[in-house]
Amino acid sequence: MSVAEVEQVLVVPTEKFHEIGKFQGFSNHVDHYLDQLLTPEQMSFKPRDVMEQSPEFKQLIPYVIFEYQDDQGTKHVFQYVRGKGQGEARLHSKRSVGIGGHVSSDDAPGNMEDPFLEGMRRELAEEVTFSAPHVMTCAGLINDDESEVGRVHLGVVYLCKIERPEVMPNEEDILDAGFRPVNDMLGRLEEFETWSSICLQAIYGD
Repeated sequence: MSVAEVEQVLVVPTEKFHEIGKFQGFSNHVDHYLDQLLTPEQMSFKPRDVMEQSPEFKQLIPYVIFEYQDDQGTKHVFQYVRGKGQGEARLHSKRSVGIGGHVSSDDAPGNMEDPFLEGMRRELAEEVTFSAPHVMTCAGLINDDESEVGRVHLGVVYLCKIERPEVMPNEEDILDAGFRPVNDMLGRLEEFETWSSICLQAIYGD
């Protein structure tokens, strides 16, 4: 594979993340981190294959969770199983509640000010289809230095509250997809990838 064919992904220095305030698990101090990380001084694009083995940088990953609340007030979250064609091989066959992925240099043509949000929009459009009214807010960040995958990634979690449970996968490798009651998932956390388990407990746990 030539250098030109290697995907260039959005990263920030791990040292800067530690300087702002290292944490393990979930943090809801969104502005505190993003105001300092999502800046031209900190963001850069580097080869994905190198970054997957480089703890000196954190790859920024948008991670969108779809939530639907029924007429009885029961909250449901969209979940699925990652097939073998779904990005990170180390997460295959795990259940997930997050839609998203790497932000690429293709998301930042010219002088685009916010490649992160553009990358999130692209990932959503590629992976799922939804048209019901919704409200999207940034809920927090995920950091998991206790796993091989987590050490080189930093998740930015968005909560998309949607009026109808109508989210359809666009990719064959998004398997067994659909909305499930949150309480049901909280009782089966061992089935989920680490980031999803962290989010479910932080956002919906007691």
